[in-house]
Amino acid sequence: MKSTRTTRRGASAAITTVLAVTLGAGALALPAGAASLPAAVTGDDAGAQAAPVTYPAKAFSFSAAGKTGFLTRGWEGGTRPVLKWTRFADGSTTTIDAPVADSTASDVVMTGQGQTPRRSLVVKLHDMAAGGTTVTIDLGALNGVYVKAVSRDTVLAEMKKADGSFELRLVTRTGTTVTQRKIEGIPSGASDITSTPARDGSVLVDYALQSGTPGTWRREYAVVDLAAAKVVSTHETDGASSGQGEFSALSATHLAWTGDGGKYYTVDRATGVETVTDFGLYEGERSAVGLLGSWAMYGTPGLLAGDGTGDTRPLVPFTTKSLTSDETFKLLDYVRTVKPGPDNTLLARGGTVEHGEGLYRIALGANGKPAAELVASTGEPTQLVHLATQIPPIVDLAAPRPLLKWKLSRENADVDLKITHRGTGKSFSKKLHLYSESAGSPFYYGNGVFGISWPEIAAESEMGKEAEVGTYDWSFTAHPQNGVGPDVEASGSFDAAKGLSSQHDQDLDGGPDLLGRDAQGVLWEARTEYDVAKKTLVPIYSAYKVGGGWQIYDRIETVGGIGPGAADFVARDKNGVLWLYDVTAQAYGSPIAARKQIGGGWNTYTQLAGGSDLNGDGRPDLVATDKAGALWLYTNTGNVNAPFAKRQKIGTGGWGIYNQITATGNIGGAAAGDLVARDKAGVLWLYLGKGDGTFAARKQIGGGWNAYTDTIGIGDANYDGRPDLYAYGPNNTGWFYAGTGDHTKPFAPRTSSPALTGDRTYNHVS
Repeated sequence: MKSTRTTRRGASAAITTVLAVTLGAGALALPAGAASLPAAVTGDDAGAQAAPVTYPAKAFSFSAAGKTGFLTRGWEGGTRPVLKWTRFADGSTTTIDAPVADSTASDVVMTGQGQTPRRSLVVKLHDMAAGGTTVTIDLGALNGVYVKAVSRDTVLAEMKKADGSFELRLVTRTGTTVTQRKIEGIPSGASDITSTPARDGSVLVDYALQSGTPGTWRREYAVVDLAAAKVVSTHETDGASSGQGEFSALSATHLAWTGDGGKYYTVDRATGVETVTDFGLYEGERSAVGLLGSWAMYGTPGLLAGDGTGDTRPLVPFTTKSLTSDETFKLLDYVRTVKPGPDNTLLARGGTVEHGEGLYRIALGANGKPAAELVASTGEPTQLVHLATQIPPIVDLAAPRPLLKWKLSRENADVDLKITHRGTGKSFSKKLHLYSESAGSPFYYGNGVFGISWPEIAAESEMGKEAEVGTYDWSFTAHPQNGVGPDVEASGSFDAAKGLSSQHDQDLDGGPDLLGRDAQGVLWEARTEYDVAKKTLVPIYSAYKVGGGWQIYDRIETVGGIGPGAADFVARDKNGVLWLYDVTAQAYGSPIAARKQIGGGWNTYTQLAGGSDLNGDGRPDLVATDKAGALWLYTNTGNVNAPFAKRQKIGTGGWGIYNQITATGNIGGAAAGDLVARDKAGVLWLYLGKGDGTFAARKQIGGGWNAYTDTIGIGDANYDGRPDLYAYGPNNTGWFYAGTGDHTKPFAPRTSSPALTGDRTYNHVS
């Protein structure tokens, strides 16, 4: 450790120099010719709120906080992030039109138009309190770059002189007048200057200096008294590296900064004694830094959900330690960002297991110790939570890739999974390491969903190879990789059978996929999942573009899996030729093989419907109604080169009254797959399959179905063992109908679904 040298006044004088430069004290008496540094906002607008307000849902970073509110940055559409000020009093928000911002530990927010605050030649100082003003300072015209805003109208700036050296100055704009004051005591060779926000009339700056050998640099810290515009103490240390104002702090009694490798440096301002502490952070990382009086705060800055790499190193909680008594305790279970706040406070974006995710204000309590209070909540849990089980009550072990899936509140977990066949006692156990970077974990599917396929189970266990039908019990323990919060345990069971069919799963992820063609002839695939909380079908990602030119077809129909693999579809061109598109999905995505011609003459049919197993052989079949009103069955052969057997007439007239027929799978609970048919008055009728290709007498389901342009049997979307229905209507509307399994009332009341209601509309959906 290098020695600390000091040129400051006595400790009592420094501590009592509580100057208004900090945006909170009042007017200053400055030397003749110097511009004043005005006080901060006070009054009613600075009151505390009674309960936490809502933290903006789309914010990805916390940028600043003052008495009346806080600033966040997030994506809300458009080409650049949006800066949003949220008021503590009522949660109302104000948007600031700028790409970058900087904190002043007050209601004053600096914004600029550069890629970073430092690269912004023109800076604006916005007073976000009620009735506040905006001051603009053109540093480019002064040959300077921004360092830190220290009041409503004053910034610290690094100025380049004619001889190429740099100088730190206070730049103040009052009306149309701009004045500058040099900060005395900064070495002439200093460059790359950064600063903390002002506190108690001072800032802690750090800068680079050449260190003897050409090309070798060191950094030094200096406490600057803003009222006097001079350095009052300097601190040379082996831990100094570019702080950028984010990894250093000052209080009336101490200084603190962190160096590479996680070591934490503090200086007692009264004695000048420097102390180095290793708080156990891992090599190459820097600690979050905070100071309240003689209490130091530290912790690993990180994301709750991790960085996607599967890094299992635990985060050090945001912790406080007394620099006088060594008393230590945790403030937050983890911290993401820390900013100085007004009136000797800190604001931290992070979370606790007790109160969840959000913005916490940290202040000294009546007992003189720091305490954290949630002031803005995201409504999300900090601890790992099991949100949903996505396993159908009946799992088809004969399907190409049956999936067992679960959903957690975040991805960075290691899961100890166990599955046991209740009848034989045979079991399978595996640790699933979840992460999303690059190709990611084979067991992680995105959006908090993880799972395992039956082929993966079969590859590692006799239980999986034998694929016994019957009841299986499952359980898992999920361990947070970053150590934030307790482990999560969950358990349940499912029944296994063979010969079930997934009608609309084209990417083998266990959820239905929808095809939509737009007015330009482009075909899109929407990959969906069931949202347990909203009880509807929602998109997983934006719709995937299959390709253009699909306007040559007048009918596109998903028919379920013809051969092994995902659900396939057929398309009829305007000459009446029917084509098969074999979807050759593997674990991810849904590539489509070159189309195969099935045959001509299909323009004799007015309706096509595929996806229901009508003859009980375990494969989904195709039905068609001709212009004479007859119904024909095309049995699935399982061979993609000759997908359908010779047609059989299963209805002798009368089917011409319907303008839409939908294969739904077994929605009525009878022997086989069913159909629903809509007549020209909009009444929907149910035809229960008997299992031999014929149907029981029709039953009326209800009216008003002519509100939809397409109805689609999507299979079991909500994992309750019963097929569901999706309906698409005019004005880009979509609806989800959950299957009940009751033939007298086969569908539950509809819920609005955004599965296809995104950026485009479709003229044909399947």
